[in-house]
Amino acid sequence: MPASTLPRPPLPKLVAVTGATGFVGPHLVSALARRGFRLRLLIRRWSPLPSLAGVEADMVLGDLSDEAALKRLVAGADAVVHAAGLIKARRPDDFMRVNRDGTALLSALAPDALFVLLSSLAAREPQLSPYAASKRAAEEVVSTRSGQRLTVRAPAVYGPGDRETLAYFQTVAGGLAVRPMLRDARLSLIHVVDLAEALARAVDRPPPPSIYEIDDGKPDGYTYREMAAAAAVALGRRRVRSLAVPRPVMATLARVNALNNALGGQVQILTPAKVAEIFHRDWTVHDRRLVEALDWRPGHDLASGFRETILWYRQAGWL
Repeated sequence: MPASTLPRPPLPKLVAVTGATGFVGPHLVSALARRGFRLRLLIRRWSPLPSLAGVEADMVLGDLSDEAALKRLVAGADAVVHAAGLIKARRPDDFMRVNRDGTALLSALAPDALFVLLSSLAAREPQLSPYAASKRAAEEVVSTRSGQRLTVRAPAVYGPGDRETLAYFQTVAGGLAVRPMLRDARLSLIHVVDLAEALARAVDRPPPPSIYEIDDGKPDGYTYREMAAAAAVALGRRRVRSLAVPRPVMATLARVNALNNALGGQVQILTPAKVAEIFHRDWTVHDRRLVEALDWRPGHDLASGFRETILWYRQAGWL
C-alpha cells in the first residue's frame, strides 16, 4: 500500500485552557502537555512565558469578557479547562463579572466539549464573601449546562510561583507564624503540581459529571499550628513563635486595605470579606470521590511540599 494511502493516526485531543499565565496555569499546561494533548491557551497580553518553556501551544489573545476571543479559543476543542478567575479585586462586583459571567460565556460557547471548572472550597460558603459567592455562582452556571461538566473545588493551594502565600513563609522565616485567633479551626491544602496533575488526569479520563473536592489526602486537614510547624522545619528554623491575631485587629487592617483598593492603590487580598473567610472554622475537604474516580494519589505531603516550595523561593530570590 502506498504511503499516501495509509490511514493517518488520529490527532491528539485539543484542550483549551484559561488562566495559563496565573499561578496554577503553567503547572496545568505542563501536566496536559506531558499527556500529549494539543493545547490552545487564552492569554490577556503578549508576553514571554518562561514557565512554559518547551511547551507548544496556540495562543489566543483576549480575556473572559471577549466573546470573539473565547470563540477562537474553544473552536474544535475536545475539552476546556477553565482555571482563570479573580482571587482579589478592586470592587466586589468584579468577582461576579469575571468569575460568574466569564464562566457563563465560556461554557455557553463550548456546549459539546468536556468542561472542567477549577473552583474553590470557598464556594461551599457563598454567604461569607463576594469571592465565595462568585465561585458558587460559577459552579451553578456550569451545573445547569448539559454534557460533560466537571467542577473541582480546591482548598488553599501553595507551591512554586505562588506570591499570595509567600508572605506567610517570609514571616515564619523571621520566626513568627501568624494565625487567626480561632479555636478548632482546620484547613486542607494541596501542592500546585498535584492539583495540576489531578486536573490533567480528569481531562484524560473524565469521572462522572459532578462537583468534586480535592486535597493532599490528609484526613481532616491541618491546624494552623501544624502548618506553622511544617513551615518552620522546611525553613530550618528551630523555634517559631505562634501569634494568634484577634478578628478585630485583622478587620482593622482589612478596612485599611479596602480603602486603599477604593482609592486606586495596589489591590490587596486582605479585605473585610476575606477576614470572614479566614475566620471560618472548617476549610477541610469533605468529599474524596475524585481521587477514587481518577485512581490518583497526590505526590506531596505537607513536609515535602513545603520543602520544595521554599527551595524554589530561595532559588528564585523570593525568600
